[in-house]
Amino acid sequence: MQNDLLHRYIFENLDVRGELVQLEHTYNEIIDAHNYPQPVAELLGELLVATCLLTATLKFEGDIAVQLQGDGPVKYAVINGDNEQNMRGIARLQSDVTQGGVSNLIGKGHMVITITPTKGERYQGIVPLVSDSLAECLEQYFMQSEQLRTRLWLSTNVDSQKAAGLLLQVLPVDKQKAEQDFVHLEALTNTIKDEELLDLDANTVLTRLYHEDNPRVFEPQPVTFKCGCSRDKTINALVNVGKDALLSDIEKHGELKMNCHYCLKEYLFTKEDIVNIFN
Repeated sequence: MQNDLLHRYIFENLDVRGELVQLEHTYNEIIDAHNYPQPVAELLGELLVATCLLTATLKFEGDIAVQLQGDGPVKYAVINGDNEQNMRGIARLQSDVTQGGVSNLIGKGHMVITITPTKGERYQGIVPLVSDSLAECLEQYFMQSEQLRTRLWLSTNVDSQKAAGLLLQVLPVDKQKAEQDFVHLEALTNTIKDEELLDLDANTVLTRLYHEDNPRVFEPQPVTFKCGCSRDKTINALVNVGKDALLSDIEKHGELKMNCHYCLKEYLFTKEDIVNIFN
């Protein structure tokens, strides 16, 4: 099967649209080397899938950030992406993790969705985390922000480093018919098993679920990990610290090391580098 693809589909006679995403390499790149506890890695997998699905529902060019933040063991978890499905993400812990689930990991908190179009005004939506299920929290966001009935199915397997998800959403046409169509497709989709969603190829999944409803699947869109860090961006951050503070740090340690929080890439700077930057 081909991994790291987002599939959009519609139905010939039903007023509902759908999405299916299956990820392996992208998910692996995000959690690799961070040594997250398993429940945190699972949450990041679900958040990654959810961000891919959410981005695909929006008609915009630009960046998106989906962040969970609260007073629990995980201070925040965030996935950043764009309309090209370039993704990166990170979680920050502030105490020991003992069990999984949104409530246990994030505690009392919010989901913050920030959309920054290339052209146009920035938009931010905030919803409270009222469920232990990330999917249910996102479904509430769709009802609050777009008034469109939406269902999500999210699954992660940390051992195989796979993450996948499905989305169904009514089309804003004939409301009564769309609701009936949605109930029908929702019942079919509820039969999906985690192992099927994670391990079967997309065409097999869609055929098993909707073989009588003729889904029309569009050309899939690749999903990739893209950190976006660079030496130039690191230099811009250093400038804000100030020359004297940086040189003082180098006097103590011999050189200055800066690590990207997302990909853990290390950037080294010598005394000569710092002098040249400020010159």
